[in-house]
Amino acid sequence: MSDFFEIDFLAVEAKKSGDAIALRYVVNGVQTVHVVDCGYEGTGKKMLDHISEFYGAPKKIDHVVLSHSDGDHSRGLRTILDSINVGALWMLRPWLYAEELLPRFSRFTSADNLRARLKELYPNIAELEKIALARKIPIYEPFQGAVIGAFRVLAPTKVRYLDLIVQSDRTPEAVSEDHAASLVKAVDGLLQKAAAFLKALWGEEVFSPDETSAENEMSVVQFAVLNGKKILLTADAGRGALTEAADYAPAAGLVLPGIDRFQVPHHGARRNVSTEILDRILGPRLASPPAEGQGSFTAIVSSAKEDALHPRKAVTRAMKHRGGRVFATEGQSIRTSDNAPDRNGWNAAVEFPYSEEQEE
Repeated sequence: MSDFFEIDFLAVEAKKSGDAIALRYVVNGVQTVHVVDCGYEGTGKKMLDHISEFYGAPKKIDHVVLSHSDGDHSRGLRTILDSINVGALWMLRPWLYAEELLPRFSRFTSADNLRARLKELYPNIAELEKIALARKIPIYEPFQGAVIGAFRVLAPTKVRYLDLIVQSDRTPEAVSEDHAASLVKAVDGLLQKAAAFLKALWGEEVFSPDETSAENEMSVVQFAVLNGKKILLTADAGRGALTEAADYAPAAGLVLPGIDRFQVPHHGARRNVSTEILDRILGPRLASPPAEGQGSFTAIVSSAKEDALHPRKAVTRAMKHRGGRVFATEGQSIRTSDNAPDRNGWNAAVEFPYSEEQEE
């Protein structure tokens, strides 16, 4: 069997975007099936059906990776863990570090109490842990340097992850989870109503001055070279996580800039990237647009049709400024591959258009 890879970004259609990525790759004749996130609850069956139909109905998924705790990435994984043999579950569980975190939470004097509270605050992860333990699926920590099949984890480090737990709005000393959720909803509503766009020339970039959430910054960033192609999966990583990943890249054998397949972070949000970090990872802006249908890399955005906030025009523009061919799920599953078997009924995806304007 010749070496190949295929990566499928499944459409997660809800009012808010979600991530569900299936991968199959063969290296030295050995096949691996690898799942990263699985959208909302209903996405689980869709993922299983997809793997059965297009990956040869394997009896096992070798690796399941939860990038971070948000429900648009985690809820569908319950169905996966419950329904098929899984070789390994990779996810970070904050309560494992209760002893180390205890001195940083003045309200708690007992690691057991802090541990219990963290499980309450991260119910999606707690539920996946419960299923995995019941089914005797081994759980591993995807910290920087971990090897997951053909992939190497570039971020987060354990030190930074612990800092992010303390900084998170979900933690016991911050605002309540309900209050935090209501604030996010209110801000999103204002952004949607007040969205304004300005004409922009080729190469102009304006990103949000605000940072993404601590939960998004906890995202597991994975890198692999398959069939000579450099692949970077970013989940909802923010500028901090992407910087940490870029700093570690040389140790993982990744020379930057230069990526062949790039997952655009957080459904194309403006708070996750900057000109500086994109220059570092993808390369500098081109002086002029590449010829139609040409590009030096493929950028894929997981975004739902009904999600009016994603992807941001500024972000899709930035991908094209660096020579990217941009594709967004928007109701369709997208496959990117090299030397992979033909797939009946699948047509080439249409590139996301370049916008002559961006958010104010």
